Amino acid sequence: MLSIQKILGRDQKFYDLLEASAQQADASVHHLIALLERLEQKESPQSLEEFVRSRRKDKQITQELTEQLCKTFITPLEREDIQALSAALYKIPKTVEKIGERVLICPEDLQGRSFRKQVELLDQAAETVLAMVKQLRKGTDAATAREMNAKLQSIEGEADKLELDLLRDLFELMEKVVDRCRDAGNIVLEVALKYS
Repeated sequence: MLSIQKILGRDQKFYDLLEASAQQADASVHHLIALLERLEQKESPQSLEEFVRSRRKDKQITQELTEQLCKTFITPLEREDIQALSAALYKIPKTVEKIGERVLICPEDLQGRSFRKQVELLDQAAETVLAMVKQLRKGTDAATAREMNAKLQSIEGEADKLELDLLRDLFELMEKVVDRCRDAGNIVLEVALKYS
């Protein structure tokens, strides 16, 4: 026999699943932190098994959420919102796993480089998302959600700035290569003019 709570969508299952998904997103970031710390300490990196487990667990959670949406007549949040949040949360461990793959492909390329600030920002962002998802159960107010989202926007801005700084260095080096080519071309021209 179905309970009235389930029929009316007051079942906590949706919140449990969304929070579990956000927890897997946060866990995947912690796996990345551990992987990068091992590399910094010049330990040999391990496999992607922790990343894969987090992503697979989150995929199971996402599938269960979809099943629950099909079985439940009235949900505590709009179905589209639950699906959108579920999809967004799933993309976090999936993307973090891709980062882990790339790190393991060429760990020697990362030697001597520190990603501490970027990883701190990833950690802050994942923790904030987890807190925001947990607030849904409590019926978060718009002011609290706006404040937490502003924190995420700030984190994203800092991450963008770090990325731009790295790209600026890369493009400056590329520009130097073009300058060096121009210098070599000027010399060739001078030589050609001298001997023509």
